[in-house]
Amino acid sequence: MEGISIVPMEALLSKRVQEMVLNGEEPPPPYVCRDDNCTQNVPSASCSLPNIDFGLLSSPSPATKQKEELEKLKAALSCWGCFQAINHGISSSLLDKVRQVAREFFEQPMEQKKIVSKRVEEFEGYGADPVPEEGQSLDWSDRLFLDVYPEDRRKPGLWPENPSSFRDVLEEYTIRMREATNLISRAIARSLDLEDMCFLNQFGEQALLQARFNYYSCAETDVVLGLKPHADGSGYTIILQDDVEGLQVHHDGKWFMVPTISHALLVIMGDQMEIMTNGTFKSPVHRVLANSKRERISVAMFYTPEPDKEIEPEQGLVNDEQPKLYKKMKDYADIHWKYYQRGMRAIHVAKV
Repeated sequence: MEGISIVPMEALLSKRVQEMVLNGEEPPPPYVCRDDNCTQNVPSASCSLPNIDFGLLSSPSPATKQKEELEKLKAALSCWGCFQAINHGISSSLLDKVRQVAREFFEQPMEQKKIVSKRVEEFEGYGADPVPEEGQSLDWSDRLFLDVYPEDRRKPGLWPENPSSFRDVLEEYTIRMREATNLISRAIARSLDLEDMCFLNQFGEQALLQARFNYYSCAETDVVLGLKPHADGSGYTIILQDDVEGLQVHHDGKWFMVPTISHALLVIMGDQMEIMTNGTFKSPVHRVLANSKRERISVAMFYTPEPDKEIEPEQGLVNDEQPKLYKKMKDYADIHWKYYQRGMRAIHVAKV
């Protein structure tokens, strides 16, 4: 319209959220939420996620102790679709290093971070997610997204050289994450009385690991969200939180705050695990609030079946009482992303 200056989205997004906060700028209109999901000042209860002790499940513990822990795991995933993993085999010192290099990366001058930046339409690199479809608000956060396994999918030019320890720390964390997914996948299978390799076989030996380093800036307003409500399109996601609460899960029509536990790993089921468990375990909708006083950092590792590999409900979970609810699916993550960009879930596409 004549007399109105329209700022192109690419120009708007060339300025990072962290930069706007440091400059004391108000969130521009594209970041302002357009629905009731964005109300942050409504009190939320803290969810009572059980801590699952993987030390008991991976060592020669008494059978009764293992059985109890597997029952806790099944109950957590049946109720919440997520759990907190403790004694998971990844050292506290490495987890501290991962948090530290993440913080050091985001605290660098903008010129340094832009060395590994992405264009608006691209996914991998530093910046924000690709612009969603019209009508969807932008997340009040910045992130660094990297393919980390298999190694031939990596783009070394997007792996930061500063801080100097970043690459070595991420390399070690990737190795430990592969071990963790082996442990977690086996435990989930055992909790359902299935053969312990069944989910690992569906994921495949070249299952993807993708790391997302998240920086949630402060916000003195309740009209923005750090991350909008969504369910993950992965098999499952493993999240390392810092000590600032903000992640919430939606359960029984309410939002519940997930507690932070220093060296625990939060494991959230994705849509593809919902398919493989034939709906026994649901992929929970979750979101991240922007804290009014402190920034928040988390590192999410997405574990997804290898490309072109079909997944389907495990046969041991299909019977007369529980018929097959989902079809065979391939490259579901791509389908999920298209719906995510519209602010919608994709799981219905997989239903029989």
